Amino acid sequence: MADMVDWQLATNVARKLMRPGPRVTRAEADQVVADLRRFAAESEQHVREFTGLQATSATAPVIVVDRIGWVQANADGFRTVLKPLTDKLQEKAAAKPGGAVSTAVGSRVSAVEAGALLAFLSTKVLGQFDPFYPAQPDPDQPGLTGRLLLVAPNVVHVETELQVDPRDFRLWVCLHEETHRVQFTAVPWLRDHLRAEISLFLDQAELEPSAYAAMFREAIQKLARSARGEEEVSLVDLLQSPEQKAVLDRLTAVMSLLEGHADFVMDGVGPAVIPTVDVIRGKFNGRRAGGGLLDQLLRRLLGLDAKMRQYRDGAAFVRRVVDRVGMEGFNRVWTGPNTLPTKAEIADPDAWITRVHG
Repeated sequence: MADMVDWQLATNVARKLMRPGPRVTRAEADQVVADLRRFAAESEQHVREFTGLQATSATAPVIVVDRIGWVQANADGFRTVLKPLTDKLQEKAAAKPGGAVSTAVGSRVSAVEAGALLAFLSTKVLGQFDPFYPAQPDPDQPGLTGRLLLVAPNVVHVETELQVDPRDFRLWVCLHEETHRVQFTAVPWLRDHLRAEISLFLDQAELEPSAYAAMFREAIQKLARSARGEEEVSLVDLLQSPEQKAVLDRLTAVMSLLEGHADFVMDGVGPAVIPTVDVIRGKFNGRRAGGGLLDQLLRRLLGLDAKMRQYRDGAAFVRRVVDRVGMEGFNRVWTGPNTLPTKAEIADPDAWITRVHG
């Protein structure tokens, strides 16, 4: 039975559509790889001292990749995360005449779309922590609980585009991404909590074609309003049931916390170890808000603008809580799922403080 998405085809499509990275010599490429590995190792100690979180780095290796390496890693990750939904769709297709053929055709169509998406995103991502690697327990590495990916050509591209100090920028990127590695390795329940929420989101997917048809018609109308600037909406928001929206709100709150905390840490640690951190932050924030009209539309439709708000709102939440109750008081957020902020509390940190510290 075919998968919901032909991920091998998606990877091949992404490879063909992907824009080439910056031109560098072999010596320059070797240098950026060495720098990213060294700065990631240095960042771990900075993050641990600043946050008070105790992490075991050996459980999550650092891997420096190129753009196609990032695509392959995310194709593998999507296959793992979407497996519960894929299994349900395969069961439904098997029960219908011609369902297997339809699924096979659909998986290739979806693969082309997924490949185009991965090709676009592969030029945007500087680094990413993958908490769900490996998909299955590795008997050779029983304690493995994720991996940190650093996308070398994108780091070089952005530091060149912004005309910032390469050493400082590479360390700055590593501080942010290393914070995510510390979050997941120091808070062991976080990975399973996120996996459970994603599984719940997928389990509530409406599988009846007629229901999807109605949701698709509504999605087209919303996309038209979004393109005219009348409504801000992303493709991520469109095809969801009310139950899924509730789960997405919780996931949004967690991701805002994680991204905002990483931004807070990189800005807190930065002045002591990165001489040009203020220049980098100013130019990078300008880049986040920039881009051409097509790029801005794609970011809106793909939900990337919402991700930018996660950085801003999450960082504001962390700053307010730390200002009021200190870092130790903030770290109560990592106690368990019940102490994570809600989406409303991300916007109202005092409400979280009252609930958790009241």
